Amino acid sequence: MTKYGVALILGWLLTIPSAWAAKVVVFGDSISAAYGLDVKQGWVVKLQQKLDQQSKGKHTVINASLSGETTTGGLTRLAKILQQHQPDIIILELGGNDGLRGQSPVAMNKNLVAMIQQSKQQKAKVLLLGMKIPPNYGKAYNQAFESTFVTVAKNEKVAFVPFFLEGVAGQEALMQADGIHPSVLGQDKLVDNVWTALKKLL
Repeated sequence: MTKYGVALILGWLLTIPSAWAAKVVVFGDSISAAYGLDVKQGWVVKLQQKLDQQSKGKHTVINASLSGETTTGGLTRLAKILQQHQPDIIILELGGNDGLRGQSPVAMNKNLVAMIQQSKQQKAKVLLLGMKIPPNYGKAYNQAFESTFVTVAKNEKVAFVPFFLEGVAGQEALMQADGIHPSVLGQDKLVDNVWTALKKLL
């Protein structure tokens, strides 16, 4: 190969980015919207900070979460969010309000699948965050609710965190007085719960 040819190849290699810069959209409910906290204290902002440390600012996190959101509401909003932000990765944190309102796990399944498929059509990778609800809803409903996330993740072949609040739920110091939303002290643990699965997608 001539010196000219080597120079061309080297020049081409220099144009390739040294690392993939991902745009991550968190699409969730009040837990991701930092309910009861200053938004800067929430796990989504802390996730951006962790990514800044790990990747020197190459990745961007966008919080498109809405307090009170259900999978039905999320499905109506998602298309606009995908079009607006064109994310590389969607962290899907919805379903908790469906459970707290006793809504049908069958409908939740359908909504989650629809949102995942919409995201895939836009070339976005999906990380699904599973949820559990208090035991007072009854064993049968609780099992149907929790298994919905497992089934959806398996059938749609997406990255999955079985229980987003693992190590936080039930810990008085890590939860707000309502027993539903994590406190300031619980936010770092939420980042940890997401991080193992997320870093495999980056």
